[in-house]
Amino acid sequence: MALHVWLVYTLAALGLSLSPGPNSLLALTHGALHGRRKALYTLIGGSLGFLLIIALSMFGIGALLEASIVWLTVLKWIGGAYLVWLGIQVWRSPPIQVSITASTRVDGSSLFRQGFLAAATNPKGILFFAAFLPQFLDPNRSVVIQFLIMSTTFVVIEFITEYVLASLAQRVTRWLSRVGRTFNRACGAVFIGLGALLPLRT
Repeated sequence: MALHVWLVYTLAALGLSLSPGPNSLLALTHGALHGRRKALYTLIGGSLGFLLIIALSMFGIGALLEASIVWLTVLKWIGGAYLVWLGIQVWRSPPIQVSITASTRVDGSSLFRQGFLAAATNPKGILFFAAFLPQFLDPNRSVVIQFLIMSTTFVVIEFITEYVLASLAQRVTRWLSRVGRTFNRACGAVFIGLGALLPLRT
């Protein structure tokens, strides 16, 4: 994977990690309820869930590329259209509401399972990565190596982002209650911009 492509991918992944989603909401909630140390179990489970769906997306894409290189161009444009559509949905969505109730004792395995399932069982996750990853794939390079680079990069960024959210949960939830709609529109604009511009890359 060329360095300049990786840098663009890293910036895109950072923007996407900051966008609202099931795992970021779970990190906020568990951070507020159980503290950042306990929330680490949630984050680790979510990271493994993301690895799973990235692998499913990537190797499904790899199978298509073996059939015909034309599929990469098709996937890029379909994926770009999906990212634009997703951006419009995020733009129009209501502010995130985080419900914090009295904390109960919970073991790490339960938090781990919730984090893993939030990432791995979300059908939109596979669809999203199937739209996002082809924008950066080089058909002349090893799909396995590109998978390792892209999955590691995304999971590290996502983990750090969610850890910050869990650590600052009380402050972030108050902030979102004030500017939630503006935040959603900013995130939606990121998706729309990525969907419109990434397929144009050569």
